[in-house]
Amino acid sequence: MADCVQVYTATESREAAVALGRSATEARLAAGVQVVGPVASLFWHLGEFGQGEEWQVIFKTTAARYPELEAHLLEHHPWKNPEIIAVPVLAGAPGYVDWVSRTVADASD
Repeated sequence: MADCVQVYTATESREAAVALGRSATEARLAAGVQVVGPVASLFWHLGEFGQGEEWQVIFKTTAARYPELEAHLLEHHPWKNPEIIAVPVLAGAPGYVDWVSRTVADASD
């Protein structure tokens, strides 16, 4: 089984979330993306407690493509220090795992 991961970030608007998802998917850094929201967000930032609404973006990719996806998100994200985390997929339907792996396969491989 390929090492599939789900990569999470969040943005301040649906438009920004869709733009990040579209650019990463078009670049084949993600096989697919889900935009969820708005979600309530409670956090500490610059020493102060904050609350707001965010749009969560979930990218489906492989561990091998994660470094490129992370670099892409850091370059295109509207925030200076966004949360970008990868969570391993421990198990998945073989057809799904194969689709993710084939879709994000590096053309130079």
